[in-house]
Amino acid sequence: MRAFGMYNYLHLDSWYQDNVYFVDQFGRVMNLSVTLDTALQKPREVFRLPTDLTACDNRLCASMHFSSSTWVTLSDGTGRLYLIKSGKRGSSTSEKWEIVFNEELGSPFIVAHSVSFVKSDAHSLAVLLLRVEKDELDTKGSGFHVTLEWVTIAEGKEGDHRYEIIKRRVLQGKSVPHYAAIEPSGDGLMIVSHKPFTFMQSESDKLEENDDAKASNEKKDPLYYWQQTEDDVTITVHLPQDITRDDIKIRFSPDNICVTLKDQPPLMEGKLYSSVDHESCTWIIREDKSLEISLIKKNEGCRWTELIIGDTRGEFIMDPSQCSEIAESLMHLTSEVMNPNPDKEKPPCNAQELEECDAFLEDGASLCRFDGDSLKVTHIINLGSNQYLFSVVVNPKEMPCFCLRHDVDALLWQPHSDQPENMWEHIATFNALGYVQASKQDKKFMACAPDYSYAALCECLRRVFIYRQPTPLATVLYNRKEGRQVGQVAKQLVATLEANDPILGFQATSERLFVLTTKTLFLIKVNAGN
Repeated sequence: MRAFGMYNYLHLDSWYQDNVYFVDQFGRVMNLSVTLDTALQKPREVFRLPTDLTACDNRLCASMHFSSSTWVTLSDGTGRLYLIKSGKRGSSTSEKWEIVFNEELGSPFIVAHSVSFVKSDAHSLAVLLLRVEKDELDTKGSGFHVTLEWVTIAEGKEGDHRYEIIKRRVLQGKSVPHYAAIEPSGDGLMIVSHKPFTFMQSESDKLEENDDAKASNEKKDPLYYWQQTEDDVTITVHLPQDITRDDIKIRFSPDNICVTLKDQPPLMEGKLYSSVDHESCTWIIREDKSLEISLIKKNEGCRWTELIIGDTRGEFIMDPSQCSEIAESLMHLTSEVMNPNPDKEKPPCNAQELEECDAFLEDGASLCRFDGDSLKVTHIINLGSNQYLFSVVVNPKEMPCFCLRHDVDALLWQPHSDQPENMWEHIATFNALGYVQASKQDKKFMACAPDYSYAALCECLRRVFIYRQPTPLATVLYNRKEGRQVGQVAKQLVATLEANDPILGFQATSERLFVLTTKTLFLIKVNAGN
């Protein structure tokens, strides 16, 4: 339902924001541009799909995405992908859509996202294709699975400007993603979904993984064991049979340790988790031919979480008495009764106090970032109760932003794939939008202005709700209940369309809203131009 029934048939060209496009039932790509503040030019055909869509029974809606200021990716809904060089769009003199690549890629799909980039001096495009397919093995669930195919198409090096597919990767999951976008560099992929996605492996990848698993199983036994008290740390290492006391060399320093057997590379070496009194550290060989090293902590009572920073070859053994101490220290966080202290200043959250509109079905979505080379997850964030609301392109050179509900508000987040330490930046807040949108049971689409000046949503029929950001007041206004002066007021507007046709598309710019129905395209002026 979300993938196809809630599909937005109206496409805003973020590179030239006064232009919108849609594909009609005859496969014509139609463009409409704003000429005056609230006037649209006549629909202009810029391209026509070669496929006769009326002759195809088992097809999806045609879909498109603007990869750059001069490139467009287009699907006819039958399983064929087109790469189109469009020229400068929005101008009838310079805009000329020319097919550069087209190929049948299997079962029908819609284009979820695409990017254009240059790598190794060759122009490339990465396209994300969304499919919902029957799953014969799923007998207990819905009987379907969702696939995201990540296709990379590059210009040939022969100088003939031909484009060909150089890489195809497929992710599979059990829910339609809320958000899926390729990084501008083509090196990674971000997905927000209710259920996780994983890459489908080729046979060669499976063989390599099996070899890695065998290698890891051979090294499964820990190299050393360690225990700790408040005062010291004890390390135990099992020695080979031919090792004597003279073969062992141990070097202690305040922050480091190095253990060497015979003339071999160091058995243990690295920076300790915390400082030790190196002059008091000792070692002995026990009767069972194991090496026991005693480290005296310089900071008594400090609990170490690892022995040597970054070394995972050892195993920590916790004393039963320490387990009891930790359990007792956490006892105050648990209770056998629901709310043992109702008079407490900050009582725990009571789900019964939530209103019906606050509940939403798909809580527990996650945000994942996949690396394009290793095909593994590099970042994962559990969104919990932060409900996904919508996505918007603020800067077409960046990834699309996504909006999440945080308590009653809605927060807009901008992904930065080139900043691993600050990969998601909070750029805007829409006060109370999280709460307000939850009460709109018939909502179909949500959007916001790229300059964050307003957010908007529409219902399936007729009504459009606009929520402006707070603005300063020209006159003095006081809160009637509290008596304090109010400096800013946020306005909410409702527009009712003069048509009863279903709404099929909805897009927002900094000044206008575009609303597409089955018969009409409406233009709503929201903000005055600069």
